Amino acid sequence: MNSQTMGLRVAGFVFGVMSLAQLARLLIRPEVVVAAHLIPLWPSVLAFLLLIGLSLWLLNLARPRS
Repeated sequence: MNSQTMGLRVAGFVFGVMSLAQLARLLIRPEVVVAAHLIPLWPSVLAFLLLIGLSLWLLNLARPRS
């Protein structure tokens, strides 16, 4: 396995973990307050979709071709 493949796998894994964190926020629904403003949940939906897409894309690129 070369370094580019390893880098794609590591980045795909990191994006996957970040997407799971966003999914956990959607399921647990904690109140997130920044400077007295309540942060809505819809940005987490967008973040989850973007991050899971990036994760799957990078892991697919790292897959060995035959």
